[in-house]
Amino acid sequence: MIDLHMHSSYSNDGEFSPLELVEMCAEQGIDLMSITDHNCVRANKEAVLSAEEKNITYIPGIEIDCTFEDTNFHMLGYGVDDTSGDFYEIEEHIRAQGLNASLEMLKKTQDLGFHITETEMWNLSKDNYWKETWTGEMFAEILLSKPEYTGHSLLKPYRRAGARGDNPFVNFYWDYYSQGRPCHVEIAYPSMQKVVAMIHRNHGIAVLAHPCVNLKGKRHLMRKIMEFGIDGIEAFSSYHSTKQAADILGEAERNHLVITCGSDFHGKTKPSIFLGGHNCSMPETEIRGRFMKSVAVKDGTSEVICPNKNVVNADSKRENKTEGIRDENKII
Repeated sequence: MIDLHMHSSYSNDGEFSPLELVEMCAEQGIDLMSITDHNCVRANKEAVLSAEEKNITYIPGIEIDCTFEDTNFHMLGYGVDDTSGDFYEIEEHIRAQGLNASLEMLKKTQDLGFHITETEMWNLSKDNYWKETWTGEMFAEILLSKPEYTGHSLLKPYRRAGARGDNPFVNFYWDYYSQGRPCHVEIAYPSMQKVVAMIHRNHGIAVLAHPCVNLKGKRHLMRKIMEFGIDGIEAFSSYHSTKQAADILGEAERNHLVITCGSDFHGKTKPSIFLGGHNCSMPETEIRGRFMKSVAVKDGTSEVICPNKNVVNADSKRENKTEGIRDENKII
């Protein structure tokens, strides 16, 4: 089984450690995996050795927030050199904006009429890798736990029997904190063009994540996005209906793009999403073959899996480690 999109505790909304994810994948029969944390590659180093012990082929990954035509997107990078300074600069750029954005989100949440404090947010985030970066899911977790808001009309849809109760935390985020919503706070993300170029510069392939989530009402942007030289599209996702997946699959095949499948598993923030739950309708052997070949080509190798080493990230990549981003290649 394949799952090429999941998040660890190195994401600001992930629950499980990299080692726990590897163990869970092994239990689920997943033998090709990638941890694709938001704007962070740190999970890869921890996961790779554990994956090898479990006989799981592990692909170093990342999911980078980016923008195109005033719309936020997520770009997956696979087979990247996870020692490159490019990715650590991305992480620090996002982190530097985190506290101010979090405090502004808190103020906007309070403006909805909720009593929620900075202390409560710090207490919830104190053990997180991204302590200063609060998410809509975290606001939901606190608000939905308050007894005084049991019958609150704004929170009713996110209760167990509510219309949005399947994934209450992330649904609350999408409804109130995502782009264009009342509690949204802008973060300066790099352009999609620069992110694709950075992934390629670091020996990876660039795959557009869950396009039907970000392209709502803007499907016309797909053609322009493909002109940036992306390598693939995540056609099979827990968010895509059968029809949507078929449409994206057709688009990918017409443009000779790699097709991937990923659950976008996070843990408690998306309880209805499970590892391997991407509703893939293609033979996984076909997806695996195309994907691994594409990663190998970008890597510049002819052999994808070395004997006794189930990780696609050759030592030759690490010899080309980028200490920092040159001025002409700066991401931000």
